[in-house]
Amino acid sequence: METQIPNRLSTLGHPQRLSLFRLLMRRYPDRVPATELAQALGLKPSTLSTYVNALMHAGLIRQERVGTSLRYAIHIEAARETIDYLILDCCRGRPDICSPELYPTPVGETATSDSKFNVLFVCTGNSARSIFAEAILRDLAGDRFAAYSAGTKPGSKLNPLAVEVLEQKAHDVSALRSKNISQFQGADAPTFDFVFTVCNRAANEECASWQGQPVTAHWGLPDPVKVEGSDAEKSLAFHQTYGALRTRMTGFIHLPIASLNRISLQKAVDDLGQSKEEGTAL
Repeated sequence: METQIPNRLSTLGHPQRLSLFRLLMRRYPDRVPATELAQALGLKPSTLSTYVNALMHAGLIRQERVGTSLRYAIHIEAARETIDYLILDCCRGRPDICSPELYPTPVGETATSDSKFNVLFVCTGNSARSIFAEAILRDLAGDRFAAYSAGTKPGSKLNPLAVEVLEQKAHDVSALRSKNISQFQGADAPTFDFVFTVCNRAANEECASWQGQPVTAHWGLPDPVKVEGSDAEKSLAFHQTYGALRTRMTGFIHLPIASLNRISLQKAVDDLGQSKEEGTAL
């Protein structure tokens, strides 16, 4: 293993290769199309190919072909092996050298049956998907979870079709509004236990580390706002998105959080985000 570590560290020493590695770490366990990676990082396809090949040669990422599309994902065992080498070998795992802040207390180890968790849903516009998630969680389990949503580039108002769907489902929309993610990154912001991205674009963006190291996961869904066609087709897209989020939220609120350690809890929320089940108009 040690003979591979210098090559991996050298490969990650290049700023843009490191950015690509970090993006794929944020998206794990997703397999991300090359076109999406190039767009997210502002790279020409030929430049992306050079960086991808370097990371693959170092064994840090994997490639697979889906139809005509090449997709990439972190080789998580190699990434963990490299990070473990720095923490466990170089500093010998000593807590006085390796800051205890690197090992936050797992949510599941401090939770009780009476715990209330702060959950933030993030997308780009904060006008539909993250708003759906906030409203659904608040109504399904408001006594156990405090739900929030925000956008990395929010608009000035909610999408009218999203509001219409929520009203049809008997949600109170009076308190819902688009908010910038910066509102939740200050010293007076809530400390979040969970942060979920619900669109690929938001997941691909660089964000500051969250205070308290919450459990994070990507629950990406297609943007219903971008659906073209008849009014009925657009409405169906919003209803399907709502249904998919409600299905995931139902699974989330039934997780035995108090009895799960950090690794088990992370896998559980990742699995919910990987669900391909189509939403229905519940």
